[in-house]
Amino acid sequence: MGSMSIAHWLIVLAIIMLVFGTKKIGSIGSDLGKAIKGFNDGVKGADSEQAAASDGQARQEKSAPANGNNT
Repeated sequence: MGSMSIAHWLIVLAIIMLVFGTKKIGSIGSDLGKAIKGFNDGVKGADSEQAAASDGQARQEKSAPANGNNT
């Protein structure tokens, strides 16, 4: 009695479809997908920038003299 059966979920879905309409629900899904893709691209971009910065720092450390003398 406390949990919702599949029949209850179908009724809820039908009411949502009547209230918002199929076009509005489709556009919401599309916008949500674009937002998730943009977030994932941003995360990947931040990771690649961080990797490039750490790679550049490692190269500088390798090229610097170990004892600190430039003679």
